[in-house]
Amino acid sequence: MSFGAAIKSVLSQYVGFSGRARRSEYWWFALFTLLVSIVTAILDSALGLTFEGSSTGFIGLIASLALLLPSLAVAVRRLHDTDRTGWWLLIALVPFVGAVVLIVFFVLDSTPGTNRFGPSPKG
Repeated sequence: MSFGAAIKSVLSQYVGFSGRARRSEYWWFALFTLLVSIVTAILDSALGLTFEGSSTGFIGLIASLALLLPSLAVAVRRLHDTDRTGWWLLIALVPFVGAVVLIVFFVLDSTPGTNRFGPSPKG
């Protein structure tokens, strides 16, 4: 899946928490959110819209809120692709270990064939 196709797929399934997402879809969208945050930080700084005592600004806050639900949805669908429920996202609340476990889950290959969350997105 290409960069543009991944962004279009994730944003068209804005709050779609069912189904499965390929690794490429998840990681391309992660790159997209990183690039958006860099651009919004530059814009906030250049326009003087940063909040006092913070590097975050108004534009970055709006962009983060707009991308929150699609990010959660694609993460849940990525976990579904590895045959895990979306509740595994809560492991991120465990300091240090939680984030590492999630990254490992996101890097794992898809479960072949159909699993309890639907057919494989690989076709």
